[in-house]
Amino acid sequence: MTHETLNQPPPRVDVDEFGLNGPLVEGVARYDAAWAQDDLHEVGRLVGSASFQADAERANTHAPVLHTHDRWGNRVDEVEYDESYHRVIAAAAASGAHTSAWAEPRPGANVARAATFMLFAQVEPGHACPISMTHSAVPALAASPELETKWLPRLLSRDYDGALGQPKASALFGMAMTEKQGGSDVRANTTRAIDAGDGSWRLTGHKWFCSAPMSDAFLLLAQSTAGLSCFLLPRMLDDGSRNTFRIQRLKDKVGNRSNASSEVEFDGTVGHLLGEEGRGVRTIIEMVARTRLDCVFGTAAGMRQSVAEALWHARHRSAFGAKLVDQPAMTAVLADLALESEAATATALRLARAHDDDADDAEHAFRRLATAVSKYWICKRGPGHAYEAMECLGGNGYTEGFPLGRRYREQPVMAIWEGSGNVIALDVLRAIEREPQSVDAFFDEVDLARGAHPVFDAHVEATKRMLRAPDDAQRQARQLVEQLALALQASLLLQHAPAAVSHTFVAARLGDDRGSLYGVLPARADLEGIIRRH
Repeated sequence: MTHETLNQPPPRVDVDEFGLNGPLVEGVARYDAAWAQDDLHEVGRLVGSASFQADAERANTHAPVLHTHDRWGNRVDEVEYDESYHRVIAAAAASGAHTSAWAEPRPGANVARAATFMLFAQVEPGHACPISMTHSAVPALAASPELETKWLPRLLSRDYDGALGQPKASALFGMAMTEKQGGSDVRANTTRAIDAGDGSWRLTGHKWFCSAPMSDAFLLLAQSTAGLSCFLLPRMLDDGSRNTFRIQRLKDKVGNRSNASSEVEFDGTVGHLLGEEGRGVRTIIEMVARTRLDCVFGTAAGMRQSVAEALWHARHRSAFGAKLVDQPAMTAVLADLALESEAATATALRLARAHDDDADDAEHAFRRLATAVSKYWICKRGPGHAYEAMECLGGNGYTEGFPLGRRYREQPVMAIWEGSGNVIALDVLRAIEREPQSVDAFFDEVDLARGAHPVFDAHVEATKRMLRAPDDAQRQARQLVEQLALALQASLLLQHAPAAVSHTFVAARLGDDRGSLYGVLPARADLEGIIRRH
């Protein structure tokens, strides 16, 4: 025996991830979802358990395996997942992380669903992709009542069955939009759709990215004679046979390894028209909007994991005669990471409330602009935040044995998926130009905090001046979106968070002395008070 293991933090397991997250607990109550707190504590204890965390790690170290053919040479196009992944996604579905807000609509339903989604995604982000797509497919199905009647009960089920087959009581949905030549420019898609004359269509072409290829059905875009149209493509046909769905390969991703992403080809594949022929983008856009919102939730979940792991390490490790958390330079970094996480959580839950069934016209207008603004800013802040938290763990953070290396690789997908930075910034400009009521509703929310801080007031006025100067709008788009995002985050914190949090955020993000890296905070800020909330 050459040494003892000393001064290493104990495992962070068997905790209530909901109960320990003060800003999340407060936000759930603020936005009319206090009725869900018992269930959320139960989810918090589940995802914080040693067994769930072990499954999260195993699902990412035992990667999915593609089987294109069986041993007799028959085409099967199946992806084999480790049982740990099935346990994770089954638990998420059983808790309603996918479609609970649709199944039981009420004030705060989307807030409760967002909190549930975030708790699961905090610990294992890969499964959140099919969970999100299933949630987001529900409004698109309304474009075709016959398809909605057939599929909606299965989407609302809390059962999970990962195998292909018929009949199944539940279903998960995927989405496949981009192609090799087009990427975000989906109007450049070349996949063709031909009317079979029997109520179905035949699709021929490819998709460059198809996540969760073992989903039961997919929404995708293809060119018909009337133009780009939306189709529902089932993996299994009504007669029990397999639809033609040729998985070419699995992507070697930067991020999570638990969920497979693939390239697929269609050759006379059966699909069903969803919505009006030639209006495919209009049909699928609500699904895209919902998945963009889930990108905000996913990033906020990742920020929470980063803060929780960094604080745990700093509270249990000593250096140079004191706990890391008590050393002023580290205290400032941890508090700044917590500020970023709290701002993202506050924004995510406010947006979730705006998506409930009781949302009026003003809330619809608010969420149109605010979701795009937040998707751009919060998701872009994710990777840098994860890196800074990883650095707090030192060498441990840089190893795959701890979760922050995996989080660092995962956070960029939220900014890339469903519209990368420039695409989202241009969407913000589109909303401002075509839907001016969204601007009014956005500032109605922001202005609720007017007078609470002079620096905030000055920032809001400067942002409004930018809106009145449309020249060279595209070149200035990113700056404008950043200004809008910070105005919204600061407003929400000034309205609802303690002064120690909100005033420090305003000074650190809007003030003249703001830094470009984490840990640059006002000298008199109550750093310990900020940290205690997390």
